[in-house]
This record gives sequence, C-alpha cells and structure tokens, in this order.
Amino acid sequence: MFKGSLVALITPLTEDGALDPKAFQELVAWQVSEGTSGLIPVGTTGESPTLSHAEHHRVVELCVEAAGGRVPVIAGTGSNSTAEAIELTRHAKEAGADAALVVTPYYNKPTQEGLYLHFTAIADAVDLPIIIYNIPPRSVIDMSVETMARLAKHPNIVGVKDATANLTRPLHTRLTAGTDFCQLSGEDHTALAFRAAGGVGCISVSANVAPRLCAEMHAAWEAGNIAEAMAIQDRLTPLHDAMFCETSPGPVKYAASLLGKSSAFCRLPMAPIADSTKERVKAAMLSAGLLN
Repeated sequence: MFKGSLVALITPLTEDGALDPKAFQELVAWQVSEGTSGLIPVGTTGESPTLSHAEHHRVVELCVEAAGGRVPVIAGTGSNSTAEAIELTRHAKEAGADAALVVTPYYNKPTQEGLYLHFTAIADAVDLPIIIYNIPPRSVIDMSVETMARLAKHPNIVGVKDATANLTRPLHTRLTAGTDFCQLSGEDHTALAFRAAGGVGCISVSANVAPRLCAEMHAAWEAGNIAEAMAIQDRLTPLHDAMFCETSPGPVKYAASLLGKSSAFCRLPMAPIADSTKERVKAAMLSAGLLN
C-alpha cells in the first residue's frame, strides 16, 4: 500500500512562529517533483506537540491540497488521549488524507492491553487506514510484537512505522502480522537494513532536504541494484548523523533554511540549535552534494 521514500514533513514557520502556508505547500510540491512516495504532515518532525488543533487541521488540509492526489498523504493523528486521536483521525479522513499515522500514547504508559484497546477504538471509529507509530524513545512505551499482531487483524490497521532501531523486530512482525502488513522504518539509518528484514520503505526526516537521493536509494533497492543503493546510503549517512545530533526537528529545520525551504524557527520548548550543530549540518549537506 505504501512503500519507498516517504517524508516526515517539517512544518515551516515564520520567524515570529506563525504557520507559513506558502512555504509548506511549496515544500510539498518540491517533494512530489523530487520523487518522494508519500507525505506525512503533523508528525513529531512537524512539531505537532506545539500546534493548536486548528493549526493541526490546517496543515493536513494544506498538504492534501498541495499533493493533489499525486502521492498519498498519511496524516499524523496520534494523541495520548484516545478521544482526541479519534477526533484528529476523523478530521484527516474528512480532509482527504489517504491514511493516518497514530503514535503510541506517550506519558500515560498504558499496558499492552491499553494499547490494543486504544488503537482498536480509533480503527473502529474511523474508516481510514491506520499505521501504528511505535517510537519507544519518545513515548516511553514499546508495543510488543504480539500486540501488533493482534491489531493487524483489524481491517483498518495496515502497518507500522517502526522507530525502535531493532532490526530483529521486522523479522518477527513479518512472521506474526503477515507479509501484507506494511512495515516502514522510522529511522533513516536503518532504511536499507529494515528493507532487507521485510520492510517496504522508510518515513524519513532526511528526505525533507534530500528527497531525490532518498527516493533514488529506495528505487535502486527495488530494482535489485543493491550496490547502487548502498552507495547512496553511504552518501546519506553523514547527513542522517547530522539530522539527529540534536533533538529533531531542530537540525532538519536549519538544513531546510539553508535550501530556502523554511525558516529555522522551532517553537519552544525546542531551543535554537548550537553553532557547532549548524556547522555539522552544513558540512553534511555539502558532503552529500545538497549545497553544491
């Protein structure tokens, strides 16, 4: 259903912190033209924790409009409140999104049964494909393979964005949830290794600034050109390192500013990145040929 290089979109903001609709839609159009296979607005990279509900809705609507049906839009609709996640998912469907990305409920620390009930309630309430976003470093909880296999039986729960960086996980998920369950890496560094373990693509931060390279890497893999895919991976690895040398999306928004795609502004509590980080980001972009 979804595969290849998908991008966890930043949300461009003006220097005073307001939404920048024009910059956002231009970013979406550029992503499509560069070969990105799918768009994920208002995820963590899109600063969803600091957007109001009205802003969240607006960004999804802007993304759907700019994509124009050319590539799928998978709207971030997760919350640690089940009722809020249902509302956001309903809006995504009404706005025309093709699917929803729903993060495991952060801070609450639900049990595995709580996770099962949370995702089931959302999937029962809204007839929209749902991708589970499992990211233990940010949400504190880790959905087990067994819980995911239970959820995979629901017709509206179609896949996972796996940000565990555990490369045995897709092997076991493939065996328990089935080969039709869409497994996407949520870690740029593991994109190819994840595909070798049964994944079909990556929801990428680096693709915000290197969409063509990321798309070409996945295309090479799918064509069986493993050496070419790995050569592109080598070129991208220093960029991935730089994108996460401080908490994302600080580095990637600075990188986007160097390309003229967005201001570097992030809303508090995200602080401006350090000068040393700026230097590292710029050096990685030069190395990857993105600023030459």
